[in-house]
Amino acid sequence: MVKINGEMKDFAGKNIAQMLSAMEYNDSRVAVEVNLEIVPKAEYDARILKDDDSVEVVRFVGGG
Repeated sequence: MVKINGEMKDFAGKNIAQMLSAMEYNDSRVAVEVNLEIVPKAEYDARILKDDDSVEVVRFVGGG
């Protein structure tokens, strides 16, 4: 289980891109932090989530 934005989810063994897609995030409008480390977008396909990882997904919202 992986903690994502404070909630336990079953994404261990999946990569960040798969997690974002499953959670219906637009990966071009988010930043992802795993275990207090910001993950570059270029690594979303290669970075595999592990049990007990802590993930924060932050959405960018425009407005005026």
